[in-house]
Amino acid sequence: MNESHRIEYKQKLTADFEKTIVSFLNYKEGGVVYIGISSDGKIFGCENPDEIQLKIKDKLKYNIAPSCLGLFEVILETIEKIYIIKIIIASGRETPYYVKKYGMSSKGCFIRIGSSSEPMSQTLIEDLFAKRVRNSISKIKAPRQDLTFEQLKIYYEAKDLKLNDKFASTLELLTQDGHYNYVAYLLADANGTSIKVAKYAGIDKIDLIENNEYGYCSLIKATNQVLNKLDVENKTATLITHTTRKEQPLWDKVALREAVINAMVHNDYTTEVPPVFEIYSDRIEITSSGGLSTIKNIDDFFSGYSKPICRELMRVYKDLEFVEHLGSGLNRILKAYDKNSFNISQNFMKNIFHSNTKPIEGINGGLNGGLNGGVNGGLNNLLIYIQQHNDLNSKKLSEDLNIPQRTIQRWIKQLKNQEKIEYKGSKKTGGYFAK
Repeated sequence: MNESHRIEYKQKLTADFEKTIVSFLNYKEGGVVYIGISSDGKIFGCENPDEIQLKIKDKLKYNIAPSCLGLFEVILETIEKIYIIKIIIASGRETPYYVKKYGMSSKGCFIRIGSSSEPMSQTLIEDLFAKRVRNSISKIKAPRQDLTFEQLKIYYEAKDLKLNDKFASTLELLTQDGHYNYVAYLLADANGTSIKVAKYAGIDKIDLIENNEYGYCSLIKATNQVLNKLDVENKTATLITHTTRKEQPLWDKVALREAVINAMVHNDYTTEVPPVFEIYSDRIEITSSGGLSTIKNIDDFFSGYSKPICRELMRVYKDLEFVEHLGSGLNRILKAYDKNSFNISQNFMKNIFHSNTKPIEGINGGLNGGLNGGVNGGLNNLLIYIQQHNDLNSKKLSEDLNIPQRTIQRWIKQLKNQEKIEYKGSKKTGGYFAK
C-alpha cells in the first residue's frame, strides 16, 4: 500500500509523530500509522518494539489534547518475520485536537490533506471549536457519588489486568472537578440503567411471552448477560442426512455479538435511553439511541471509519476484549447482513436480523412434520438425533431442534410404539435412548 489520506509510514518514531496523530484525529475518517516502514514502502522493522510501543502510548497520553485515550490502538505486527508497529486512530468528536506544547494554534492543530499533515488555519480552528461536541457523558456528573466497582475489577482481573487505587483517573471516570462522571455511573456495581430483552410469540408486539430485564449493575456485566441470553435464544437448526450433519443458527453468531457490543458502546447515554433487544418469531431487532444525531454521515459510517460516541467506554470494552480492533465491528456485521439490516433515523439506530429459516428442512420438521419427507421424515430425523444425543427429554429435544414440544412428544410416542426408543432414569432427570 502507498501512503494516502488514511495511511502514513514512518521508518522510526520521529519528533513529528504527535503532529501526524493529531491530523488523523481531526480528519473525519481517522487513519493508520505504521512505524518501521519508510515513506517509499521499504520495510525496516523496529528494534525493541516493546519499548517503542510504550513510548508511543506515553506520547499519545501526555502530549495531545483533548485526551485521545480510547481513540487509538497500538498493535505489533510482523511482515516477512520483521516487527512493525501499527497505530489505528479513530476520528475524534472533540475537535480540534492539538499538540499540547503548541496549544490550540496553527502550530499545534493539523488536518490530513492527501498524504500529508497540514496546519489548520485559525478560522478552521475556531469553527471546529465552536462545533465541538460538549455533551459527552464523561463531562456529566454522575447522579450518585457513592459508587463501587467490584464487578469491573473482577472482569479486569479475568483478563490478567488489575485496577489500582487510581483507576478512576486512569480510565477517565472523573469530571474535571474530581467527581465521578456518567461513564463511572454506567460501569459501577449499582446504577439506574436497565437493559431489556423482550420476546414475542409472533411478528408484532401483541403477544409478549418473555420480558427479561438486565442492568442496574455494571454495563459490562449487563452486556455479558444480554450476550448469554441471546446465545440461548439463537437456536441451531440441524439437517441430518446419512452422510452429513449441517448446523445453522437463526442469526449469524459473529454479527449478532458485534451488533450487541455496538449497541452498548455507541449508545447515546445522554438521552438516558438504553439499548433494547426484541426477539420476534421471524427476526431480532437491536435498537440503540443515537442515529443521525451522532453518526452525522451515513456514507462514512458504512465505510467503517470508527468514531466512538464515548471513547472512555470504548477503551474499557477494548481492555476487556469485547472489541477486537477499532472499526472492525461494522465490517463483521456487513459480512453476514447487508446495509438494509440497518434502520437509521434521526435519533435511533436499529439492527434487524431476519431469522434463518432454510435449515427448517430435515431435522427441523416444523409444525407439520417437516418439509423433508413429511411426518415420516420428521420421525426418522428425530430418531437419528436421539441416536447421536442420548439422555435428552422432550423439552430439551424441543429446544435443540426448534420444534414445538407437543410435536416432539407426539413423535416420541410413535417411536416408543415402534419400540425404537426407550426412556431411562427418573421423571425429572432421565431421557430417551435409542434401542
